[in-house]
Amino acid sequence: MKKVLVFLFLSFGLYSLTIAQQKTNLELTDLFDLEYVTSPSISPDGSKIVYVRNFKDIMTDRDYSNLWIANVDGTQNRPITQGNQRDYAPVWSHDGSKLAFLSNQQDDKVKLFVHYFDTNSSVALTNSATPPSAVSWSYDNQHLAFTQFVPAKANSLLKIPSKPQGAEWNAPPIFIDEMVYRRDGGGYVSPGYRQIFTIGLSGGTARQRTFDDQNYGSPIWSADGQSLFFSANLHENSELEPANSEIYQLDLASGKITALTSRFGPDSGPTLSPDGKMIAYTGFDDSFQGYQITHLYVMNTDGTGIKNLTADLDRDAGNPQWDANGQGIYFQYDEFGDTKVAHVSLNGKIRTLVEGLGGLDLGRPYNSGTYSVSTNNRIAYTLGGPEHPADLAVWNGGNTSRLTALNDDVFSYRKIGKTEEIWWESSFDGRKIQGWIVTPPDFDPNKKHPFILEIHGGPFAMYGPSFAYEIQAYAAAGYVVLYTNPRGSTGYGQEFGNLIHHDYPNHDYEDLMSGVDAVIEKGYIDTENLFVTGGSGGGVLTAWIVGKTDRFKAAVVAKPVINWTSFVLHADNPVFFTKYWFGAKPWEDIENYWRRSPLSLVGNVTTPTMLLTGEKDFRTPISESEQYYAALKLQGVESAMVRIPNASHGLVNRPSMLMSKSGAILSWFNHYRDQK
Repeated sequence: MKKVLVFLFLSFGLYSLTIAQQKTNLELTDLFDLEYVTSPSISPDGSKIVYVRNFKDIMTDRDYSNLWIANVDGTQNRPITQGNQRDYAPVWSHDGSKLAFLSNQQDDKVKLFVHYFDTNSSVALTNSATPPSAVSWSYDNQHLAFTQFVPAKANSLLKIPSKPQGAEWNAPPIFIDEMVYRRDGGGYVSPGYRQIFTIGLSGGTARQRTFDDQNYGSPIWSADGQSLFFSANLHENSELEPANSEIYQLDLASGKITALTSRFGPDSGPTLSPDGKMIAYTGFDDSFQGYQITHLYVMNTDGTGIKNLTADLDRDAGNPQWDANGQGIYFQYDEFGDTKVAHVSLNGKIRTLVEGLGGLDLGRPYNSGTYSVSTNNRIAYTLGGPEHPADLAVWNGGNTSRLTALNDDVFSYRKIGKTEEIWWESSFDGRKIQGWIVTPPDFDPNKKHPFILEIHGGPFAMYGPSFAYEIQAYAAAGYVVLYTNPRGSTGYGQEFGNLIHHDYPNHDYEDLMSGVDAVIEKGYIDTENLFVTGGSGGGVLTAWIVGKTDRFKAAVVAKPVINWTSFVLHADNPVFFTKYWFGAKPWEDIENYWRRSPLSLVGNVTTPTMLLTGEKDFRTPISESEQYYAALKLQGVESAMVRIPNASHGLVNRPSMLMSKSGAILSWFNHYRDQK
């Protein structure tokens, strides 16, 4: 009997092992098992890399992150912090002996910490009611500068009698007189401003350095420690010209603030040269176009000698970091769906060094990445790709190495769809449009498959060959997915981006329909089961599409703009949208606002359409979805509305929000796919 039991046990064990080794398709709840790297920070000597390892907890429905450190060759990869908390924004001291970072590991309150590598211990320097941000080290490694929100007393013209002691009245009325009174993801704006502070390693009370009614950002130290450089919009009319920021210098002894730039347009991201004599920064001369190329500039620390180093590069330059000898600057830019690191010398010669940055957007395939550089010119960066979210990689003298594979455990038992690049010509004007096809796992090109067109938001944004949970969820359900960068997308130059300037949505429709036709020509699409969806700007285009064609069996319009007049007056930045996207206020150009509103086409819609929006979305407020839902119902169109409680525009406040969004879209499509 024992022999039989042993045999049965061993047989069952081998059978279980065989079953465990069989891969199955990705499931919606796998989102909670996916991890990714952010904020790689290489040590000054290039020997070690600290990075943020992001993960999720299915029981608390929260996003968490810890700090990890690895040798530059990938060895000794281990945690610095541990636990269900948020540790982020690591910054090495200039001598490489310490690390500043932000964390809520104590009391669930975000504090500024310093980690000492010699004792392997961390100390909290702040204990303020509001979290610090934008931390930088002084060059003597003894002080830190940062920004922090300072509450102010609310001003109100209302003279309301106070309640009697012990009385139970309603909360008092809220008086608002600011142009921007709420922000997506932040809610209604509390009175106060983000100010600059400094603090020494001995701790104590941080010293506030700025005090006026303006928001300050990104302070960095001068080489002698006597001043700070930062970007801000301190102009008197900043409320009506929100993009007109400058680079400033703050003298710490006197408190005097001096503007170093003066052109009309955004100047930001100052970084100091190794010898302390020059500043690199990014910006552009504002011409009120919808999309304007951001260039990389240098100037002397007194504001003289301004020079545009990337004038000949028709791409956005960002995240400037000086090389060790001060003769050039590293920066990143987007091109054709890819994010790259380049180097520009002070005479303007540009060399591209690293490609394949990405993986920072887990939901949809927005290609974005980041990097850092050591004094010996090694580059640590987030490596993305269609097969995995962001991992840690390093570039060293032309050689690249991938140092982590955080999701190999998940992909050891889950299959994902394959991603293929595709180009086609728009039927409108013959322009070449780039996209990517994702096919289901175990794809058979000899069979017919249902199809989803997924459209990005922005509209000035860029998809790329990146792993995307939503796209892979659709593929796992058996759909072929096309996502693309129609006109207006970034990464293709200013002229391509501005093809939709004051004309969106319009001919991006032909770009998208031509892409659908190009995939159908491959012969494996079930043309009776075409579906379309998109979020934000993609929601605009989805609603526009179903107003112009009935070729799609069902549609999901996520967090859209339906009526441009109500949108610009209800969204969280009315000045920007009216000034840059229309060039006029609604009552000054009623015809143009209506012509570009998907609501103007609702009388043509016959496609079953579902609306999906977060209830706390202040970018494309849920009132836009409610308008369209009511209009569709009045037209007798099969329609539904899905409201995500507590969700802002990104729908990623908590992991379950992203999962619910993907599940809702699949539920709608599957319902109509299965109908004959």
